[in-house]
This record gives sequence, structure tokens and C-alpha cells, in this order.
Amino acid sequence: MKKRKLGNSDLFVYPIAFGGNVFGWTADEKKSFEILDGFTDAGFNFIDTADVYSAWVPGNTGGESETIVGNWMSQRNNRDKIVLATKVGAPMGPDKKGLSKKYIFQAVEDSLKRLKTDYIDLYQSHYDDLDTPIQETLEAYHQLIKEGKVRWIGASNLSPERLTESLEISKKFNLPKYQTLQPEYNLYQREGYEKNFEQIVQDNNLGTINYYALASGFLTGKYRSEADLNKSQRGGAVKNYLNERGFKILKALDDVSEQYSADQASIALAWLIARPSITAPIASVTSLDQLEDLKKAATLKLNVEDIAILDEASAWE
Repeated sequence: MKKRKLGNSDLFVYPIAFGGNVFGWTADEKKSFEILDGFTDAGFNFIDTADVYSAWVPGNTGGESETIVGNWMSQRNNRDKIVLATKVGAPMGPDKKGLSKKYIFQAVEDSLKRLKTDYIDLYQSHYDDLDTPIQETLEAYHQLIKEGKVRWIGASNLSPERLTESLEISKKFNLPKYQTLQPEYNLYQREGYEKNFEQIVQDNNLGTINYYALASGFLTGKYRSEADLNKSQRGGAVKNYLNERGFKILKALDDVSEQYSADQASIALAWLIARPSITAPIASVTSLDQLEDLKKAATLKLNVEDIAILDEASAWE
């Protein structure tokens, strides 16, 4: 595995980020520690979470994932070896959302406390806040960087227009610039990123750390019919992929995975890693067995012909 640079930052990561949305949801603290140990033992160093993870679980309030990651880093005494990314802006309760200066200053303290650290490597705007001027948000980040609480910033779920405007305001007022973009992107969901964001990413040298890298598990190949949807808690999200295009993509994954003696998940991730504009796809697992797919993907080099097979099967134009 070779490290990759996140945008124009001084952060170097191995080519897969672990998605912390499963912590406190489909993985309790004990299981999460086991998975994080396995992930870092395999050589990886990049963990992505958010303050709101996993508020959607009955009984949770948000912050569960950050708390687990913080407890793990504290127990393992490995904070300096981890590139830690989290996010701010998603609704956490009444008056606890958005990207205003006041709220960011409050939210970052809460995240730092849960993460048991005094700095965040990559702090990301989780969702856009149309009620707060972009300049105000960037000024808040400027202050946090000045104080040493945040090292670099990134964006997730911004429209291409708002992302471009943010980059322009950074330049105009000499404010921190987003170094990364976290969009939805995978072999099935290609059009949104490739059509609207990829050129912006390349023109501004942003690092793309895409979520839903395996399309909620569809690209693992374990969901082939509606009867398969109850195989996991995330099965319901896969239903929309069970169509002619989805099956064509699975067929290509099946064919290519045979060539490399690898699972479909590894091939789908390797396809992402091979794309020049992608720095590190975000993937989650809930067992050590599944972790093998991430390890394989990070060291797999797909040849041009096999990338072309996957490109053709998943083409959106």
C-alpha cells in the first residue's frame, strides 16, 4: 500500500478510509474495538466519523461513534498514528445544527471531548447551511485552525455551485480552503460525481473521500433478489439497485473478481482506488472477515482491460 496525499494538505493516508457510521449502530464498542484493531493492524490509518453518528438508532442521541473512536484511541494510545476525520452541521437536536460560527465553536468542543483528543486532522462541513454566509463558516474554521483544534477542512454534500463559491471565497479573503470532498460515489452511482464534481476536484486538487463506496452493500454481490434484502439491517437501502443496470454491474464484478481470486467488494473498491480523482473511498465492515476485502482492495491493481469492463457495465451515458 502506498500513502496518498489529501488535497494540498500535509495529511497522508492509505487508500481506504474506515467509515465510522457503524460504530454504535451495527457494531457495539467491543466489536468496534476489534474491527479498528484489525483495520490498523492491516496498515490503514484513516478513520472518518461525524458528530451525528449514530443518532438514527433508537435510544441514541448522536456522538456514539465519536465516543467509541475516542475510547479506542485513548486505550490504544495511538492518536498520533491516526488521521482522524469528523464532521459538523447535521441536526443534533433543537438549535444544534448548521454551520454558523457560534454552533461550530460549540460542536467542535463536543467532538473533541468525545474523541478524547485536542485536535481533529480533517474537520468537514457535513451538510450545507444556506442560512449562514459561507465566509462566516470559513472564518470559524480559520479560528479553529489558529487555535490548533483543527488542522485541515473538508466538505461533504455541498452542491457543485456552493463548493465552487466556497473555494472562491477562501481565495478572495485568504481563508482556509476545503482540501477534500466527500460525495456519494460508487460503481452504480457514478453520474452525480462524474458529471458535477470531478472536474472541480481535479481543477482544485481536492482529495475525494467518497461514501457509499459499496452502494450500501449491493456491490458485495450478496444481494441478488428481494429475498436477500433481509440479510442485514442495511438491506432495505439496496432495493433500488435490483434492476437491469444493477445486475449488469454485478455480472461484470463476478467476471472480474474471478480473474483476481477476489470478492466482488474488493474489485468494486479497487475500481474506485484506480480512478485518478479518488484519494480514499470510505468503507465500513462489521466483522473481521469482511476486513479482508478492504485489505485485498488496497493492494489490488486492476489492469486496463478489467477497468474497461467495469466502466462499460456501469456506464451512465
